[in-house]
Amino acid sequence: MNLIATASQTVGPFFNFGLTANEALGRLAGEGSQGERIRLSVGVLDADGIPAAGDAMIEIWQADACGKYDHAEDTQPKTPDPHFRGFGRLATDENGVSVFETVKPGRVPGLHGALQAPHINVSVFARGLLKQLWTRIYFAAEPSNEEDEVLRLIPEDRRETLMAHCDPERPETWHIEIRLQGDRETVFFEV
Repeated sequence: MNLIATASQTVGPFFNFGLTANEALGRLAGEGSQGERIRLSVGVLDADGIPAAGDAMIEIWQADACGKYDHAEDTQPKTPDPHFRGFGRLATDENGVSVFETVKPGRVPGLHGALQAPHINVSVFARGLLKQLWTRIYFAAEPSNEEDEVLRLIPEDRRETLMAHCDPERPETWHIEIRLQGDRETVFFEV
């Protein structure tokens, strides 16, 4: 018997009309949400630095400003912010960017009890990917980044791929580029 390689079936492009038509899924922070309100701009680029214009979908999951997930598995004795939804999903626009209205998350406990630096969990879906990619977004210049047990697992020269940077002209806006391949490829995790 001879085995012959066959092409894989890839996903997309359907994100911009099939799964993300509801723009409200990009607004995690409602009126009255606690904490520092931010706009999180997530750009998705291919190996050549070309934006994934309408060809990718970003899902984010995060704790509220006090470090509490609105989920049964978060057993911390804190009450979740009733005006904050910790999940968002958006397609990339014609520039390959998704913009979320959220809050800067608080620190959450890690596996060994130490507090993790503020971060946002991210799933990336895009044409050509058979499975989503998992990564995290941290905030550049956050003092607790040095203490984060997950960041310490990543070689220092690769950590920058997980850092969102504050726009100096609009301090409420943070931006990160997720590179799917090539130079400066984003660090992705096996989950």
